[in-house]
Amino acid sequence: MAVSALTSTLLAAKRQVGLSFADLGACLGVDEVWIASLIHGQATASEEEARCLLAALALDASPEAPALLAGLTTYPLKGALDPVIPTDPLLYRFYEILQVYGLPLKDVIQEKFGDGIMSAIDFTLTVDKIEDPKGDRVKVTMNGKFLPYRKW
Repeated sequence: MAVSALTSTLLAAKRQVGLSFADLGACLGVDEVWIASLIHGQATASEEEARCLLAALALDASPEAPALLAGLTTYPLKGALDPVIPTDPLLYRFYEILQVYGLPLKDVIQEKFGDGIMSAIDFTLTVDKIEDPKGDRVKVTMNGKFLPYRKW
């Protein structure tokens, strides 16, 4: 899966300055998953947020700073994975989880809430590391507003 030139530049700078997504999120006052989403072109920053990120990554005085600022503040094309079925093993596991548990999850949500969907707009996503002697665990929490379907 190829990443954009903007993403490549930002990730290279992140590695160069040695900051984590959590560090960058703390600088901007946002969650680490949101800042990673921004860097991967799936979110839009305000001009102030973009300037803060570029400063944290030591890119604010670079010749490419105006283009980076424009890229970070432009509305993205969201969810544009190519190929549609991801080949990266970690991403594929999420796809597999939806293949196996998607319909059961839909049924449980609709049994509890009614006919509707979980918003991906009024939404948060967090990732936690749970230490375990048998092998550390990944805890992914999705929290979205329930949106019932309307009748008209």
